[in-house]
Amino acid sequence: MSAHLSLRHRSFAYLTRYPSSSPFSTAAATSKIPTLYEPTAAATTQDDDAPTTTLQLLSWGRGASGQLGGGIEEIRLYPTPVAKVVVPTSSFTLSPSQGRIQTPNCSNQESNAGRSIVQVGISCGLFHSSLLVDGKLWIWGKGDGGQLGFGHENSLFLPTLNPNLDSVRFVALGGLHSVALTTTGELYTWGYGGFGALGHSVYTRELFPRLVEGSWSGKICHISTSGTHTGAITESANSNYELGRGDKVGGWTPKPVPSLVSVRIIQIESGGYHSLVLTDEGKVLSWGHGGHGQLGNSSLQSQKTPTVVEALTDERVIYIACGGSSSAAITDKGKLYMWGYTKDSQLGVPGLPEIQPSPVEVKFLMEDDGLGAHNVLSVAVGASHAMCLVSRDELSN
Repeated sequence: MSAHLSLRHRSFAYLTRYPSSSPFSTAAATSKIPTLYEPTAAATTQDDDAPTTTLQLLSWGRGASGQLGGGIEEIRLYPTPVAKVVVPTSSFTLSPSQGRIQTPNCSNQESNAGRSIVQVGISCGLFHSSLLVDGKLWIWGKGDGGQLGFGHENSLFLPTLNPNLDSVRFVALGGLHSVALTTTGELYTWGYGGFGALGHSVYTRELFPRLVEGSWSGKICHISTSGTHTGAITESANSNYELGRGDKVGGWTPKPVPSLVSVRIIQIESGGYHSLVLTDEGKVLSWGHGGHGQLGNSSLQSQKTPTVVEALTDERVIYIACGGSSSAAITDKGKLYMWGYTKDSQLGVPGLPEIQPSPVEVKFLMEDDGLGAHNVLSVAVGASHAMCLVSRDELSN
C-alpha cells in the first residue's frame, strides 16, 4: 500500500505560531516569516556549501476566510510575505500548473545528476489556497464542505500541513473542492460534491482526500478544475491544443477556435466568464466577458473571439492566470502584471480605480531581510485574493 493511502499513523503538523483559540486571534502573530521547507543533507549531495535559493510566497487581497495565510482576517493592499522555502538551486522546479501540459506530458522529474528534484507549486480556489513543496501539501483558507481535507469544515488562517496526502505532484483548487495528483498517477478529491466535481458518483461531502476510481486507461498525468467541475488527462490522451466552443445549433461540441487553428497554444486559463491563452511566442490573447476589465484591452467591452492583449506585446509572457474577474501575466524577466476588478485589492497595486482595464505592473516592497529583488515564478488568483511565488537571491556583503 502506498504511503499516501494510510491515514491511521499520521498526526497534524501545524506552524508553531498558530493561534490556540480563535483563528482570528493575533496573539501568536510575529513578524518572522516561517520557513516551511529546507533541503536535507541528502538533497544537497552531502555538500554543505551547495547553493540554495530562497523562494517566498506572497499574498494580497481580501482574506476574510483566512485565504491570505497571515493568521488573521485582513485585507492586504500589496504583496506581503506569507512563508518561505529554501530549495537546492540546481535541483528544484515548479510543479505542473492547470492548463499547461508539461513536455513530455507525464514526465516525473525524479533526478538530476543523482539528486532528487524538489517541486514547488501554488494554487488558489475561490476562497482557499495551497502550497506544494516536495510532495507535501500545505493548505489554508475557507473550510466549507471539507475542502481543506482535515476531516472538518473549519477555516484555517495559516498554512497547515495536510497529513492525509504524500507524494503529491500537482494540486488544483476549485470553488468548494480540491484535487491532487500523486507521483504514481493516483487522483484524489475532497470537499463539496454537490455538482459531481469529486468524481465519486455521489453528491456528498468528502472531509478527507478520497481516491477517485474509474475505468479509464493509462496513467493520469494532468488535472484541471474550476468552480464546479474537474478534468483529467491520461498518458494515452491526444493533446492537440484544441479548445472547447459552444455551438447553439446541434448542442455543445468541442471544436477548434478558428482564429487559433494555426497558433500554438502552450497555456489556457479560464476565469469566471473569461479566458486567456498564451502562445509559444509569448503573446496573450483574451476573450469573454470584459465588464470588469479582465480582458486587458483597455475597455469594458466583451470579446467574442480571442484578441491580443496589446499592452503586453512588448513583453515576452511565460505564464498566465485568471481569477473570478481579474487576470495576471508573468514575463520572462520575472515581472508580474495584473488587470481587472480591484474592489478587494486583488491586483496588489494600491490606489487603482475599482476597474483596471489594462495591465499594470505589480511592485514589491523591499525589506531589510538580506535578500535581493523579487523574480516572479508563478501566480495564482482566487475570487478576491491572489498569491505569487518569487525567487530571491541573497545579497553579497
